[in-house]
Amino acid sequence: MSFATAATCAAEIDGHWVGEIDIPNQSLAVKVDLLRDGDDWRGSIDIPAQGAARLPLDPIEVTTDGDGVSVVFTIRGVPGNPTFKGRHADDMLVGEFSQGGVTFGFRLARVEVAGPGRPQAPKPPFPYAAEEVAIDAGPVTLGGTLTVPNGNPPFPAVLLISGSGPQDRDETLFDHKPFWVLADHLSRSGIAVLRVDDAGTGASTPHPHPPTTADFANDAAACVDLLLADPRFSRVGLVGHSEGGLIAAMVAGERDDIDFVVLLAGPGVSGAELMRKQNQRIFAAAGLTDDRTIALLALLDQLFEALVSDFPDDDLRLRVEDIALQQLAVNGIVGIDIEDDRVQAAVEAAMSPWMRYFLRLDPRPSLERIKVPILALNGDLDPQVDADQNLGAIAAALAASGHTQATIRRLPGLNHLFQHAQTGLVEEYASIEETMAPEVLDLIRDWILDVAL
Repeated sequence: MSFATAATCAAEIDGHWVGEIDIPNQSLAVKVDLLRDGDDWRGSIDIPAQGAARLPLDPIEVTTDGDGVSVVFTIRGVPGNPTFKGRHADDMLVGEFSQGGVTFGFRLARVEVAGPGRPQAPKPPFPYAAEEVAIDAGPVTLGGTLTVPNGNPPFPAVLLISGSGPQDRDETLFDHKPFWVLADHLSRSGIAVLRVDDAGTGASTPHPHPPTTADFANDAAACVDLLLADPRFSRVGLVGHSEGGLIAAMVAGERDDIDFVVLLAGPGVSGAELMRKQNQRIFAAAGLTDDRTIALLALLDQLFEALVSDFPDDDLRLRVEDIALQQLAVNGIVGIDIEDDRVQAAVEAAMSPWMRYFLRLDPRPSLERIKVPILALNGDLDPQVDADQNLGAIAAALAASGHTQATIRRLPGLNHLFQHAQTGLVEEYASIEETMAPEVLDLIRDWILDVAL
């Protein structure tokens, strides 16, 4: 390779990349840093949904041929030798991710990442105390931070409930810490805030069995009990993001000691309806043909119908295996049998206790039981919780129960994290310096102060 070719090769790969691994029926967000260091390469990967940050990449091999630049990198020290093999094209890295014999597609887009610390990261002086807490939630102990305003109590208090996947107390994602930013904003205005590490993350112990949303709701209820037992707090509310909004509705629908609820991109439809819409929008963003989209959505409907059925486990597994084979065939992967690792990986993901429970779960009955003020917000660029689908369902459920204390807002130009965005896709998250739109922070704060004081 000539010096000029090597330099061009390095320039095309060197930098920060954000994208997704296409796991069956969902996508796993990742951030990859690949940096040239003399004649060598160094790099790291973040996988927020797995609580993994800055895992080292080694080895990293960058080569060029007549078709362009290729890169291969492996996550060091992780079982199954997880390896990415991709090619550079149009400022994208596209290829295959393999681990333990299982292979999935991945795509990464180059991003410009802000320097250490995001602009909205809270800075001292802090006009509140930050107390470390440990909450007994039955089978687990949850570690968290309780921020209590300076001044004379009582104060209104809120519990922040995170979305799907293992999240730390700050809901850290690509160096953004939205729950820390939100907690700081609220506590500076006289609102106490409890935010906790999800079970199995940070200072929280794991569940003894594969958890479902019901387990997460029990965890949240234990956190509510802690706030209610504290004489410094007058009124207690819930603020849930994404699946956390679903959990907030479940908890508030079963208790009469919750004073208000904030749903941030909270689902208003069943898990099956939500995930069908998610996949439909992902297929559209990926530029799939109409025929392929129709075929994949039909198979998705069959899969969800099977997973919410009462089939015996052995019969269900056979049905899911058959659907997984058909999904792979539609995606151009043919000539494999049921024992193929890709088929079995898809089957295990689909048949997980969380997935089967989530698909059945419908928030509407819980929403209909809530009698306290509700604020429901959704960005119109959110591909994960579609604003029209879910805000409409929330409004209909509340209307059906005669609820008259709801504020429902569809917010233009905002993504799933309530950042100002261009497309709303996960590839943008890291390159957006804003952690949460200031007008959303103000809206949440002002609404809570209005209903809680």
